[in-house]
Amino acid sequence: MNRTPVYARVSAATPSIKVADCFHNAQNILALMKKAADDGVHVLCLPELCITGYTCGDLFLQKALLDSAEEALAFLVSESVNLPLVTVVGLPLSVNANLYNTAAVYSLGKLLGIVPKSHIPNYGEFYELRHFKPAPKDNFFIQNITGIDDTVPFGTKLIFAPVDKNAPFGLRFAVEICEDLWVPIPPSSYHAVAGANVILNPSASNELVGKAQYRKSMAEGQSARLLCAYVYADAGGGESSTDMVFAAHNLICENGVTLAESKPFGTENFVISDIDIDSLESDRRRMNTFSDSAAKWADYKTIYFDLPLGFTPQKPLRFIDPHPFVPSDDAEKNARCEAILDMQASGLQKRLLHTGARAVVGISGGLDSSLALLVTARALKKIERPLLDVTAVTMPCFGTTSRTKSNAHKLCEALGVECKEIDISESVRSHLRDIGQSEEDKSVVYENAQARVRTLVLMDMANQIGGIVIGTGDLSELALGWATYNGDHMSMYAPNAGVPKTLVRHIVSRVADTSEPALRTVLEDILATPVSPELLPPSGNDISQQTEDIVGPYELHDFFLYQALRRARRPSAIYALALCAFDGKYGQDIILRWLKVFYRRFFSQQFKRSCMPDGPKIGSVSLSPRGDWRMPSDALASLWLDELDTIEL
Repeated sequence: MNRTPVYARVSAATPSIKVADCFHNAQNILALMKKAADDGVHVLCLPELCITGYTCGDLFLQKALLDSAEEALAFLVSESVNLPLVTVVGLPLSVNANLYNTAAVYSLGKLLGIVPKSHIPNYGEFYELRHFKPAPKDNFFIQNITGIDDTVPFGTKLIFAPVDKNAPFGLRFAVEICEDLWVPIPPSSYHAVAGANVILNPSASNELVGKAQYRKSMAEGQSARLLCAYVYADAGGGESSTDMVFAAHNLICENGVTLAESKPFGTENFVISDIDIDSLESDRRRMNTFSDSAAKWADYKTIYFDLPLGFTPQKPLRFIDPHPFVPSDDAEKNARCEAILDMQASGLQKRLLHTGARAVVGISGGLDSSLALLVTARALKKIERPLLDVTAVTMPCFGTTSRTKSNAHKLCEALGVECKEIDISESVRSHLRDIGQSEEDKSVVYENAQARVRTLVLMDMANQIGGIVIGTGDLSELALGWATYNGDHMSMYAPNAGVPKTLVRHIVSRVADTSEPALRTVLEDILATPVSPELLPPSGNDISQQTEDIVGPYELHDFFLYQALRRARRPSAIYALALCAFDGKYGQDIILRWLKVFYRRFFSQQFKRSCMPDGPKIGSVSLSPRGDWRMPSDALASLWLDELDTIEL
């Protein structure tokens, strides 16, 4: 069984060339091929016309240069016989008395196909139409390439895919050349709907002020639009500088994100990364509109190749983010926190405007209820209603500590909202007596009775003042079912429902950092308080019941949630990724233990999500039964857990 995500290792590289010296260029190309093979690369992309040099000008019309280019290609194809990778290299090629700007695709001593450039620029500094013809409309076969006896497919509608069982399953790549990316409808758009999930672009894009960022944004944008990887190999050192300069700006992008990049005019001409084929295929399955036009491109030809030494790396050459919901860049993180606060407040303000109701918030002195109160205050300010329209209620009981109780009051005071304290201890004791439950029995009945009495108080107070109860539970708690059914599980609107716990902490921290001293001080202490439902009696003044000791670390569960829902990965693949992401922090046994807990709870607690209150979708993962996640409450987790049981530590 494949226990790791499927990666295709790709590289974009720029050889140092001499204009019109095909043999010299081929030697340097071969050196890059060998380096790529040593590094485990599956597919190597090299620049446009790099066998001859892009800047040959009218020399492209010389038969001597064209023959030399074919001979160099034949040399490279023959030398590839023992190199377990596919190489894409640019050269001019004369076919039926027409000259084409092409990319040759070869592997293990076989020329797999030739892809001609579709869009030939003839503006500004470019005059390619002087030499080259645009690609023909349809594919056909060519032969008699110097030194190569094979009949070879020629055309733009070619997709290349491995057949060997050890090769990266699911890899399907296609090629477009330089200017093809810059047109209104690039050929890669057609390639992608025809099934290609990696696009290679051999390019010779000259450098201008500001062009590098624009080029990067185009590659990122195309990879996002097409749900693919985009590998861009740029010309560089050795090209003629008569009228242009080339910077070897190589890029590897995946679904809108740059994975690897060489600095323009830098010393590094070889970039490498692993493409997450599983993730790309998952997104394409999820987005049904992606393949709406696929039938129109049925005339594509798939060319299969062998990679007998292909492999799936255990540790991919890419960053596996342990906190996928939280940006690592501080500026981006702060901006996201502000955006989420606005989204939460906007959703709540609509509900408050529609109902004309006041807001009632249960405030415990913990993280989630603090965020709910902060959002409520922001929503009221947005609609220019007084903070007197929110009533915060703190309801101490058996597990409440002086620290959290004090922080609840301090938070309300710092925000300027009304805070009512209602001790529910006697109500809970009365209820336990009514149902014949001993107070000495600290089972789930003892705990849930407190949560349900609190909800009863909030609902009835909302009726008293013409209000609605604002929920406090977050996305991570919904995923784990860490809420009391018809207790803290229920409210009239749940602004935190789309926010994972790891992000809740950063949002509250962001508010603290931008607040007046009184509010900052109490929020900082709330952030430092262990996460707890406080349903069991404290040990002295200390919280005795810490959530992460019971259900596991939230950073692990948020990682599992993202990979399971957003990426739809197999459990064993999530385990393998977690080993990389949390290397040195959690051991294999810990990760496996809590991953099993995640699946057990996620499946068994769906019934709580099936009737969850309204709340705004915030990010790419949502568990609302009216939105992103529809799952039967009686589905079994055995398929997922059985796979994890086969893992040997």
